[in-house]
Amino acid sequence: MPEFPTTEPQIMTLVYQMINGFTLHQADFPHVPAILRIRLTNTYRSYMFTRKTLLIAYSNLRIATKTKNERLGELKNIMKRSLQKAGVDVANNPEKLKLIGWGPPKSDSQPQQIPGQLIDLAVIDKQNGTVTLIWKKPADGGTVYNYIIERRSLDTSRSDNWTLATISYGCRITLANQPKGIKLEYRAIASNLTGQSLPSNTVTITL
Repeated sequence: MPEFPTTEPQIMTLVYQMINGFTLHQADFPHVPAILRIRLTNTYRSYMFTRKTLLIAYSNLRIATKTKNERLGELKNIMKRSLQKAGVDVANNPEKLKLIGWGPPKSDSQPQQIPGQLIDLAVIDKQNGTVTLIWKKPADGGTVYNYIIERRSLDTSRSDNWTLATISYGCRITLANQPKGIKLEYRAIASNLTGQSLPSNTVTITL
């Protein structure tokens, strides 16, 4: 005698064959009462309905999980942008970032050093008044809290002094709404509560 199936697909194959066989060959199985055959069929249908409901639930769960992760990523990006803007507002007193639950890293037991000079400032994209800069973090010195990005105009008619362009907490930043049609120079400075590093190399572009 064959062994009773153990896997769900095998059970489903067998029950389908049983229902079909009992229906077409009732006379050959007189000891299987009608009530048992009806219960077998109804329970099979109930199982299939529940299985379909479960598959729909799994599908909805995947969709909901994907949507949730997308919203979380969007939320993180908005939070980071908001923190960058807030950092510009309190660049001279970064301790105020604690007012919004953010702030400088906790100080170590050892006195913190000024960050070393960051290197390899470069332009990786520029178009329509927008420029994207990248750089490498300092190889020495204290822990960096943020990066100060400065800009000045090299236009012969009105050369400017260095001014704050933005504050970044990573080694990449995209600056929008930059002046067009004039030569611009950018540099970056690593900063923490102890002080600021020497300026990086400069990059010059015209948008």
